[in-house]
Amino acid sequence: MKAPRFAYARPASVAEALALLAQHKDEARVLAGGQSLVPMMNFRVATPKVLVDINRIAALAGIKVTRNHVRIGALARHVELERSEDIARHLPLIASAMPHIAHPAIRNRGTFGGSCALADPAAELPACALALGATFIVAGKKGERRIAAQDFFKGLYATALKAAELLVAAEFPLPNPRYASGFGELSRRHGDYAMVGVAAHGSTQGRKFSDMRVVFFGVGDRPLRAMQLEQALEGQAAAAKTIEGALGKLDADLSPRADLHGSAATKRHLAKVLAGRVLGNLQGVAA
Repeated sequence: MKAPRFAYARPASVAEALALLAQHKDEARVLAGGQSLVPMMNFRVATPKVLVDINRIAALAGIKVTRNHVRIGALARHVELERSEDIARHLPLIASAMPHIAHPAIRNRGTFGGSCALADPAAELPACALALGATFIVAGKKGERRIAAQDFFKGLYATALKAAELLVAAEFPLPNPRYASGFGELSRRHGDYAMVGVAAHGSTQGRKFSDMRVVFFGVGDRPLRAMQLEQALEGQAAAAKTIEGALGKLDADLSPRADLHGSAATKRHLAKVLAGRVLGNLQGVAA
């Protein structure tokens, strides 16, 4: 298949991009890495009349560490995150997730902002953003607004982005250096979308779990925090017995649907197995 005919615009600034989005409204789509949008157009799942290519907008690129947070620009490529010493040092959860994202050719072009704005429920970066308490910066006609990750992802390929808005960046608070992160996913082949994935972040200092954020992906219409599981871990000994007991709460947290990868029961079982592995590997967890 080939994409239907479309017009093409390549703005040089955020203001110019916003003007184009406001002009063409629902007929426009933003082109960043194109690793999802272009195949969707070729299969005619997406049929935009205008592509707004934001790759020339330097303000959307880069990774910057400040006193309080790590800012990841919407145009930061997956490969930049994968190779960044700043990401490895300050956001090891994201560093752990990057090798699981597709394949090198796709990571060379795919972007952080593209992944989060698409909001594929089986994608790794939205789950990491939620687990790390990120805030998304969105630009629109009336200026910028900030959206917490927990409020950004609304459902299947749905976000809090309004028409004619553009995702500019995300800010991740600098984690407490005593906190630990864990990541894992199960897929049929390396690089495939996850059947089940888990991103976890929190403290096991003092041999106790505290402030844990455990986020699942691939088992719902968006990344999902396991609130009941988190509550069961809070203040408890960082031990295998605690994890085993807390995993029983996942039945209340997750309601996966059957898909081509397996039944709902299979996905729930895999979620428990994977969460047990990820939590068990966190620093300081006793056998």
